[in-house]
Amino acid sequence: MKGLKSQLLLFLNFKKINMRTNHEIDYKIYGEELQFVEIELDPEETVVAEAGSFMMMDDEISMATIFGDGSSSGGTGILGKLLSAGKRVLTGESLFMTAFTNVGFGKRRVAFASPYPGKIIPLDLSELNGKIVCQKDAFLCAAKGVSVGIEFQRKLGTGLFGGEGFIMQKLEGDGMSFVHAGGYVVEKQLQPDETLRVDTGCIVAFTGDVDYDIQFVKGVKNVIFGGEGLFFATLTGPGKVWIQSLPISRLASRVIQYGSGLGGRKEEGSILGGLGNMLDGDGW
Repeated sequence: MKGLKSQLLLFLNFKKINMRTNHEIDYKIYGEELQFVEIELDPEETVVAEAGSFMMMDDEISMATIFGDGSSSGGTGILGKLLSAGKRVLTGESLFMTAFTNVGFGKRRVAFASPYPGKIIPLDLSELNGKIVCQKDAFLCAAKGVSVGIEFQRKLGTGLFGGEGFIMQKLEGDGMSFVHAGGYVVEKQLQPDETLRVDTGCIVAFTGDVDYDIQFVKGVKNVIFGGEGLFFATLTGPGKVWIQSLPISRLASRVIQYGSGLGGRKEEGSILGGLGNMLDGDGW
């Protein structure tokens, strides 16, 4: 009886593995601060990627520009493809993506690079309840069949003040997806009703069952002199969240600030602004 039960469990696991609707891909991530991911494709397997993320590929890999993400989530007709591609425009992405297919007989490899210093995060959607919500520019590449859509924030306050607006990216399916983030990335498993308060720009991604909201920073002194903004995000479990230490927006603002000769200050985001520089002698 025990042997029969074991065989049944093995059979069910085998069926679960082979019931994937997305292409199955193998991968390896190289590097530390400036990473790239190498995808290994079996014959006829395909990976789709954002335009501009391609790094290198083996011979016998066919590259094709496709309309939308190549999934069937929006339907197979012209209207469905238009709707699917149109969703990407709302997140600030291009109408088109690039598909890389192994047209040879053996295994072939193609690599994609992160656009700025940080980490590449592999996400197996089959182990994450089939859905991940991420910041708008986080998506790098995914197995063909993964749907890259939009996630509207239902709460008015979250949409207006959450940093990402009403719209975030949504990855759905049961294949491998890859997102990139700035600096160091920490993964946290939130328990039911456990809440994590985060700077809005530091959120990379979270599973679909995590509740996302924003809160007003308490205290007049914090608002006027703190320089950390008026709001922070709250993520409430259960579910997984991924947090980045260096949002690209923060890095870009510092580069612009130093490039303009204003110098660096901890309170550059506060109401005092340039007045604070004058008071300590760092002005003009």
